[in-house]
Amino acid sequence: MAKVKLPDGSVLEDADGAQAIDFARQIGAGLAKAAVAAKINGQLMDLSTPISGQTTLQILTAKDPEGLEVIRHSCAHIMAESICQLWPEAKLVYGPAVKDGFYYDIDLDEPIRPEDFERIEKQMEKIIQADQPFERIEMSRDEAMSKKAEDPYKLDNIRRAEGDVISFYRQGDSRFEDLCRGPHIPRTGSIDPRAFKVMSVAGAYWHGDSSQKMLQRVYGTVWPSKKDLAAYLEQIEEAKKRDHRLIGKQMDLFSFHEEGPGFAFLHPKGMILWNAIIDFWRQAHRKYGYVEIKTPIILNESLWHRSGHWDHYKENMYFTSVDDVQYAIKPMNCPGGLLIYNSRKHSYREFPMRVAELGLVHRYEASGQMHGLVRVRQFTQDDAHIFCMPEQIENEIIGVINLVQEIYSTFGFADYHVELSTKPEKHIGSDEIWEIATAALAGALKHKGMAYQINEGDGAFYGPKIDFHISDCIGRSWQLGTIQLDFSMPQRFGLVYSDRDNTEKVPVMIHRAILGSLERFLGILIEHYAGNFPLWLAPEQVRVLPISEKSNDYGQKILDQIQEAGLRGSLDLGDDKIGAKIARSHADRIPYMAVVGPQEQEKGTVNVRIRQEKEGRTIDAQTFLSALQAKNLNRELHLTF
Repeated sequence: MAKVKLPDGSVLEDADGAQAIDFARQIGAGLAKAAVAAKINGQLMDLSTPISGQTTLQILTAKDPEGLEVIRHSCAHIMAESICQLWPEAKLVYGPAVKDGFYYDIDLDEPIRPEDFERIEKQMEKIIQADQPFERIEMSRDEAMSKKAEDPYKLDNIRRAEGDVISFYRQGDSRFEDLCRGPHIPRTGSIDPRAFKVMSVAGAYWHGDSSQKMLQRVYGTVWPSKKDLAAYLEQIEEAKKRDHRLIGKQMDLFSFHEEGPGFAFLHPKGMILWNAIIDFWRQAHRKYGYVEIKTPIILNESLWHRSGHWDHYKENMYFTSVDDVQYAIKPMNCPGGLLIYNSRKHSYREFPMRVAELGLVHRYEASGQMHGLVRVRQFTQDDAHIFCMPEQIENEIIGVINLVQEIYSTFGFADYHVELSTKPEKHIGSDEIWEIATAALAGALKHKGMAYQINEGDGAFYGPKIDFHISDCIGRSWQLGTIQLDFSMPQRFGLVYSDRDNTEKVPVMIHRAILGSLERFLGILIEHYAGNFPLWLAPEQVRVLPISEKSNDYGQKILDQIQEAGLRGSLDLGDDKIGAKIARSHADRIPYMAVVGPQEQEKGTVNVRIRQEKEGRTIDAQTFLSALQAKNLNRELHLTF
């Protein structure tokens, strides 16, 4: 007898060999119709999987993230079949689900162009409406290699596949078949034929190796419903308008140059924004008891062997030679901080030690992966390392979480979720240490009452971590902050402190970053606000607009007062009419405009225009400046007053 325990704790029974879908039918016809896959004893599997004995079972639908991933992977197969029908000479390489969609790498000499997308979509719609079943076929590795002996791509995939059993999936009467570990939706008709779209095509090297053949990577997306697809496409269009590369050029914030690919050049206005971020960062860290350090960019190669980066991160590092000695350009700040710690003796009375660094690091990114400020080869990381005793761990992690919440809310990010990442396959340190470290992080999150998701196997090589993912104003998720607990690196570097009983103990080390890469965070901020920054971040906070040349002197007087008040302003002395000046200020995303003319000069007032508002209002000049000073000091997010 097959017995399954459901997520709510209830138990269902059926004959041994009953399929997962049979249990879905017991729960209800609606669930059985919506079901796309199952989790059996925690493993993602087809609904047709037979069940025997006692197991746990979760039925997945398109509303579940894992269910939607199965739909997307299945849609990749449907797109692949469509492409093979339209281009019979096409060779299939690999087609996974990815964030918000899927892609398939195709070896095809004839280029697939955007004008071909509609043809592909129509063919996909026919396959979906045919409601073909996905059939799993299993065989030995030798049988699979014999079956695909003439296909170099599938042979390579078979060699790389784990386990002794190799699976293929066949789509109904079409006999279309593809190597795949699965699982898949039960039938092609499980996809809403109005809820998918072919999005783009790009070049991609086989295995990312530029010495191999260039393939065509066709991207698509699929969602639970037509409404969900429409919302996603609307988000894509909004994201295009907010592209930080476009806005950065419009606002003259930064640039990139061929002489330094992946290295951002910040312009004067960009530096104003950069410094506003850093000034707040430093103020917040002083409040939470941090001291700040600075460590070198280039350090001896032997240091990176000791830290473990050589074995676990070498492919992402840059190297150089000085006086015939090998050095590495630091990809992370922690080893330098450990050297500072070891420069003198320490007592338990100093703990916790909260040591922050705005450290410049370099990490290799493939040229095809770089993207404006959000994927660069050089960036400044808002790092910090906390040295503490084991009994202080939970309080210190809680303190970091409090700091994270304060910083994110000040920048206007109130919506975020948390992930707890556990031991990866490649790691240092014993299993016992990893269990202790992971339990400490989970304990701090529970103390704060924060919901979190377990991210199995995605921890840093030296310890488990908590990651913070913010949501911007159009709903996109960005991973920013991280808290990483490390018992291993202090031991590798011989860190000790004198405990209460005068014995030497090894401190616990907490790695943490809140904004992560400042360059990336700057790009996220630009897109979140579409360049319409709150007053405290705006490179230019106030622009004075004289109605005519007669009011230029009064305009200069107001500008002087603005600058004396510690605000950033400018004076538009152009010959344009006032309407054109106002329009230009709106286009330049200036938070406040102070329109001045003879009446304002006579009464000591300004006519205030707020960005993106059509009407202005007259206010006493000193009252206006005092209000802006308070808003700037308090880092208020809204412009109204």
